[in-house]
Amino acid sequence: MKDSGIISGAVCYLSTPALTVSMATQTQKLAQPKPSQLRYPDRRSVYWLDKPPPEKTGVSTKIELTPRWSELCKSKKRYTQVTLSPVWEVSEWALRAVASQRLCRLAQHRIPAAGWQPDRPLLAPLNRATQTAVATSRVCQLAEPKKKHSSQTSTLIPATHLPCRASAHIELLATPKHVHPKFKGERPVCWPVSKAARNYVASPRLLELSSPKSRKALFEGYNPYTISRAAQSARPSPRIQELCLPLPRKCSSK
Repeated sequence: MKDSGIISGAVCYLSTPALTVSMATQTQKLAQPKPSQLRYPDRRSVYWLDKPPPEKTGVSTKIELTPRWSELCKSKKRYTQVTLSPVWEVSEWALRAVASQRLCRLAQHRIPAAGWQPDRPLLAPLNRATQTAVATSRVCQLAEPKKKHSSQTSTLIPATHLPCRASAHIELLATPKHVHPKFKGERPVCWPVSKAARNYVASPRLLELSSPKSRKALFEGYNPYTISRAAQSARPSPRIQELCLPLPRKCSSK
């Protein structure tokens, strides 16, 4: 019952004439085209607002100088006072001063930890027994380097497995390929030009074909996408129609 009352109230509210007028006004507002921003070509992105910035009425912008800015505009003061010497006189009271127990305790150097031991020397001195010791046979055996055992065992190859004379087919396959009799080596980079080619005079037709076509520029009204009248009325030959057909594909029967 409560939900049905809310729904009926919402329907009554939507059916009011004031809401209908406001919705129509909003629809008309949204239906209007967006204003063209090209009317203001000198508009900066910083001032990209819903409306153009107001025009300046005065000659220039008036800026008020703050006390902080005026202070920063002043040049720095240079001190011409002579620097004092690092050695200065000690006052009489400082000479007669007596340090307290706390100051004397802080002035003492730091004592190392209780279990700290100094570093051992790099070459420790050897005693007499170590210098005159004689190694036993076991120590000498352990001091020898390990022998590398090869995984491949040497086996005797029987005489039947020794290489014999190759057959005629193997010798035929082993022969290298010969160069084709009509093969001509690489052409040299520089070759002499014949006298007839040097004294040749091009015909007018050849000069006409070698000259580039004269076309207008784009700003002069040239349109590269125009199709000539002959191309529009051209009819393809049977060979061209045959080449235009797609390749026949294998179609599997379902």
